[in-house]
Amino acid sequence: MYDFSRRGLLKVTAAAGAGAVVLPGIAAAEAPGASAAPEVATSARCKPANLTGRIVRPDDPGYASASLGWDELFVRYPLVIVYAQETQDVVNALTWARQNDVALRVRSGGHSLEGWSNVDNGIVIDVSELKSAHIDTASRIATVGAGLNQLEAVTALAEKDLAVTTGTEGSVGLSGATLGGGFGFLTRYLGMACDSLMAAEIVVASGADCAKVIRADSKNNSDLLWALRGAGNGNFGIVTSLTYKAAPLKSVAYVQATWDGLGDLHGVFDAWQRTAPRADNRLGTQLEIHRGEILLFGVLAEGSAAEAEELLAPILAVGSPAVSVQVGNWGDVYAGFQIPTQDEPANWKFFSQFTTKPFPNKAISLIASFMQDAPSDDSNFFTQAFGGAVRRSAPRGGAAFPHRDALFYSEPGAGWGTRGQEGSGDAITPKAQAWIAEFSQALRPYVNGAYVNVPNIGMADWETAYWGSNFDRLRKIKAKYDPHNVFQYEQSIPPASWHERA
Repeated sequence: MYDFSRRGLLKVTAAAGAGAVVLPGIAAAEAPGASAAPEVATSARCKPANLTGRIVRPDDPGYASASLGWDELFVRYPLVIVYAQETQDVVNALTWARQNDVALRVRSGGHSLEGWSNVDNGIVIDVSELKSAHIDTASRIATVGAGLNQLEAVTALAEKDLAVTTGTEGSVGLSGATLGGGFGFLTRYLGMACDSLMAAEIVVASGADCAKVIRADSKNNSDLLWALRGAGNGNFGIVTSLTYKAAPLKSVAYVQATWDGLGDLHGVFDAWQRTAPRADNRLGTQLEIHRGEILLFGVLAEGSAAEAEELLAPILAVGSPAVSVQVGNWGDVYAGFQIPTQDEPANWKFFSQFTTKPFPNKAISLIASFMQDAPSDDSNFFTQAFGGAVRRSAPRGGAAFPHRDALFYSEPGAGWGTRGQEGSGDAITPKAQAWIAEFSQALRPYVNGAYVNVPNIGMADWETAYWGSNFDRLRKIKAKYDPHNVFQYEQSIPPASWHERA
């Protein structure tokens, strides 16, 4: 029997210091203070800051691995990497970066799909070691450190028979996924991950060269909370903890179906797109198309095996798929379909898109044609059914995530190369990149928008593709909390100009 890999086939259950410069002030020291640091007073200038936390420099033995993200297609050589052990370490690192005029990037799970959580000759502020989980079962309020990955969060909540929406890859950082919107098997049942976000602790730039800790919730900085629900990580500051409203979830029915070859693609895809987004809201489904098989995955919250198969019957009736159903605790099921990162390809390229109308036969034929010419076995066309709770009104206070009218999300993705073997995928890279570009261009008449967590580097109108009509409001919020544009990367939100803020 097969287990599930979000960006690969189902399988059974950087030279250090190159050209680096060391600036004054990099000194490891004991980090004072508690995990929730008091706010730093806003003033013209702050006293000189030293870096604290676990610090990795170019001449340290662990630098090569510390500077490498999940997608090994992108290699950067930061000046220093700070692994924060508490919030004060983040305050110190941000202050130090500003005082030394050093470019900075924010990193949690390291899955930035264009390598934007890393930077040459700058500072990477990494929150992946801020791991904590405080769960109040009576109120169903969970406050977690920004370093938890999705598997850790799902596991901690499932032990209490609780859940929030997460993506399907456990090694992805919960913080980054949530701040971009966040969707997965529970999306139609519980809404987007960001819809459950009630509050966040965030370190922001302050004054001329300082940093401070603020809280964003319904009563404090509520406009920032709205922005954090979908704007994407690293735009306004550095989130160090997140507070969610969790939902009860005792068990799920997990369905896996496999069709050999692509002969049934038209029937399977059309049945899926016409039923999955309108099915019982408890049912979340994903379809993956590879060059040699079609894969369907479904999770029915608080449902039986028979009920899950009945809801999926219009799809399962096409052809003769191999089908299995597992019923169990969500944490156990989720852990069961994870694949270790070291078993995944080293290099990846994706293109994100949303769809509001069913694909016509011509679009499905395009998918079949491109998948038959895929550059590797790990390449796929992935879909996620929307509808259900996503279409209901956003959480109290609203959310910046705009794609609530989508029938489904989809992306062509290519994976190639062997992890830890530099240059192993170089021969395939040009073909994979061209395949993604041509595939995404061919589908343009049938799709719209894009997902900020899966950025489209070559998209001309990326601002409105990610955020739609919310972009202007996000620029004003950016101007309020980061007027000096300290947090910037290739497709970050720019602050509104003075005349636009009025």
